[in-house]
Amino acid sequence: MKSSGLVWIIIFLAASAFIDWYVFQGIKTLTARNSRRIARRFIHLGYWGLSLVFFTGVTAVLFKSGGRFRLLVFLFVFFLFSYLPKLAFALFLALEDLYRLGRSVFVFFAHRFTNLKPWSRPEIFESRRKFISQMGLLAASVPFASILYGVTEGKYDFRLRRQTLYFDDLPEEFDGFTITQVSDIHVGSFDDFKPVQKGVDLIRGQESDLLVFTGDLINNRAVEMDGWMKIFGGLEAPYGKFSITGNHDYGDYVDWRSSEEKEKNFADLKAVQKELGFRLLLNENAEIVKGQGGIALLGSENWGRPPFRQYGDLKKSAQGVNARAFKILLSHDPSHWDGEVLNFSERIPLTLSGHTHGMQFGIEIPGWKWSPVKYRYPRWAGLYQEGDKFLYVNRGFGFLGFPGRVGIWPEVTVITLRKGKTPVLPA
Repeated sequence: MKSSGLVWIIIFLAASAFIDWYVFQGIKTLTARNSRRIARRFIHLGYWGLSLVFFTGVTAVLFKSGGRFRLLVFLFVFFLFSYLPKLAFALFLALEDLYRLGRSVFVFFAHRFTNLKPWSRPEIFESRRKFISQMGLLAASVPFASILYGVTEGKYDFRLRRQTLYFDDLPEEFDGFTITQVSDIHVGSFDDFKPVQKGVDLIRGQESDLLVFTGDLINNRAVEMDGWMKIFGGLEAPYGKFSITGNHDYGDYVDWRSSEEKEKNFADLKAVQKELGFRLLLNENAEIVKGQGGIALLGSENWGRPPFRQYGDLKKSAQGVNARAFKILLSHDPSHWDGEVLNFSERIPLTLSGHTHGMQFGIEIPGWKWSPVKYRYPRWAGLYQEGDKFLYVNRGFGFLGFPGRVGIWPEVTVITLRKGKTPVLPA
């Protein structure tokens, strides 16, 4: 491990330990008047015992040579369940401590400049109030309950999002044309058929003209689709079903016994896509014809910034397409848009991506959204515009790593194309 990485881990562990100690001051206040000493001791030992589990797990990851992924997932979930509530608790304690500090400074100087008798002087640093600790505990219950919902129900809380886009050069025949976009199914993470079926029924219920899937059908292995073919195989669209590959579809995150085994896995994935009725576009294109008009659907293989590999070839994806044709690009990773698409020699009015999942964690309210993933992917969820070019980033249908979703719900997108003046989105 690089020394810089070790420094950050030490800082992270030190910050976690400080949070543990700080919140424990509030726990002591809450349990101070507990008449049962055994119960109080049990609470204190339980508190520190859970923290010890976390620190032991982090240490194990540092010294474990292989098989870290499941342990990392466990630690991430543990961190969310434990330390996010503690941060909410600590916020109330910090506000109280700021008040106590300000009051103490005032009382200290009051002692020096007044002639109060010793027994009438107020205490310089008053004790912590139980009420504040109770409020902190209440605040801590909010993120705890949110995460609990996220890992039980939120990961299957499918949301339908609609977007209408206007283009000057859209062929007349495609005015009102609808596209359902699904992305990042990650079928290997699913653990319940019934809610997934509801999500698939939501896709089917839109009855869109075109159905597109923008990558990451599996986590790593094509065999993950065993048992799921019937559920995902019944989708239809009048103008066809098209798909592309995402970074997880290549099997790059598995230690295969041979290159032939990896190649067979990818061949099996392509066979699965065909059996599902999708036309897989591997740096290829297809013409969608309606009446006398047509649009070009380009499908790029995965193109991402390091550490993700760049299988995509945009020039090859557009090969043979009329330069003036209205183009829609399917490209899994939204960083491809900034990396190549915006400055491509031919205008691509609309790009559909996925990949980020919105980190499966964040906040979205009307007019504002936030997730930690924005610091890695500036374009991480929803619609983005540069001039007369649009990018839509789907939040994903499934989940990976963290077995849940908090605030960023699984998504099915319906995009309606309209002919007309291209609007300017608010910044």
